[in-house]
Amino acid sequence: MKRVAIVVITYGSADVIGPCLDSLAGIQDAEIVVVDNASADETCAEVARRNVRLTANRHNAGFAAAVNQGVRETSAPLILLLNPDARLETGLDPLIACLDESGKTAAAGGLLTGPDGVPQTGFMARNLPTAMALTFEVLGINRLWPGNPVNWHYRCKGNDPMVSAFVEQPAGAFFLFRRSAWQELGGFDESFWPVWFEDVDFCARLRKAGYSVRYEPAARAAHQGGHSVSAIPREIREKYWYGSLLKYAAKHQHPVAFGVVCLSVAVGAAGRAVRFFPRGGLRVFEVYSSVIRLAFARLLGPGRGV
Repeated sequence: MKRVAIVVITYGSADVIGPCLDSLAGIQDAEIVVVDNASADETCAEVARRNVRLTANRHNAGFAAAVNQGVRETSAPLILLLNPDARLETGLDPLIACLDESGKTAAAGGLLTGPDGVPQTGFMARNLPTAMALTFEVLGINRLWPGNPVNWHYRCKGNDPMVSAFVEQPAGAFFLFRRSAWQELGGFDESFWPVWFEDVDFCARLRKAGYSVRYEPAARAAHQGGHSVSAIPREIREKYWYGSLLKYAAKHQHPVAFGVVCLSVAVGAAGRAVRFFPRGGLRVFEVYSSVIRLAFARLLGPGRGV
């Protein structure tokens, strides 16, 4: 049995999947599988050229479902999620060493650098989002005042990116976890469709189950960022992001705090509608009015976690 299964989820990733897979060529004792979510470009052909195991879905199953699919199709005790727009620059031993023999450390993430070579601080390691952090995010406060204490804490701005530490949520772009913990939690929540917050939810559930998570900068990958989601039209992307954010808040926040998040989403969406109207016209109002309706549907609906 291999020690690690490397699972890569692709969607319109022809431009980046080749370098990603090439960077894995020297990794020993690993099985690699690519799960493609119905790409319309040459992604599958690029994978086939490298003789890597490929599962090609006929429809977009969503990121979480594809992750679960990839895990089920492998057998190694450790799983590495790697984004197709990431290139591994080190071996995996530093990440693997984080998962101590006691089994209480169930996951670890490594250092990600952008195209400029600078560590992607604020992304590669975060604290789990509180209701206040989500509220600041949807109201645009974090964009207007990025140094506010709530955002500072949420994005771990006080952490040294070159120092190993326990964290609450490493980025899913470069994320190692135990198969046993994945099984205990029932895998990634596939209701986060098609993307966003499924990795945050997984880390939150790990924490609730009593597991810890580490960040280890000795494991490093170069990361382009936002490759697959950039192909989604902005208006659809907004609906998906807000929908997943509300689902996460419904699952993990107190009912009163969840209500505040819902109202903040509605207020923030109204503000964005006014802001972007000159560029997008009535289409902008259609997009953000649907977000507002979704927020109130969640707020007034009978089930918080649905």
